[in-house]
Amino acid sequence: MIRNDIVGLVLSYVYAFGLLFAVEGIGKKFKWSQDVTRKIIHIGAGMWVWGILYFFENWYYGIIPFATFIVLNYVFYRQQSFKQMDTAQSTLGTVYFAFSITVLMTCMWRTNAAQDQAPLAVAAIMAMTWGDAFASLIGNRWVRSFYRVFGHRRSWQGSAAMAGFSFAAIAITLTVLPGSCLSSSGQSFSIQSILQLSLVATAVATLAEALSPKGTDNLSVPLLTGLALWLLS
Repeated sequence: MIRNDIVGLVLSYVYAFGLLFAVEGIGKKFKWSQDVTRKIIHIGAGMWVWGILYFFENWYYGIIPFATFIVLNYVFYRQQSFKQMDTAQSTLGTVYFAFSITVLMTCMWRTNAAQDQAPLAVAAIMAMTWGDAFASLIGNRWVRSFYRVFGHRRSWQGSAAMAGFSFAAIAITLTVLPGSCLSSSGQSFSIQSILQLSLVATAVATLAEALSPKGTDNLSVPLLTGLALWLLS
């Protein structure tokens, strides 16, 4: 383990707990609803994959923070340690999200390799980070029409937000990440390829979110989107 990996580990836990305590305090002070504060944490956690890529020199140390939060998030869920993240009605979504990120980064991220597939993993994670968050936020506030899949209810407005934000997140990631200092050996794509990959991956992500029972989309969306991107690339 070199110095950058140690710094990355320390900053990862400082960031994670700082995010949890900050949202907990601010949410209580301003009386934000739990569905809003939970999604703020969701976005903040997902975006840290960019920090992981920046700070760590070795991928196998970089996956440690998200891997440990599989267990920590389960403990937080069971004990309801952070009320702005978990309540008695909450699902295991935070646990599933940490698990999905760990799996994707473990399978695709390779530092100092001839070709790094981290951009595909991050694109899938961003689809869940931004797409799912705004599907929930918009779907819960500007709902006008619903549909049901396998007994659970979804809104057309939420699904539209899922598709729009997922497409933007995937396309931006595949544009800026490959070849950058965060993934210098990442495979680069032409504009046409980025559009094609983003469209197909968005369709997969949107369908997975619509078809998944509550909470399980944190598993199905990133993992299926990542698989689709890997197969197509």
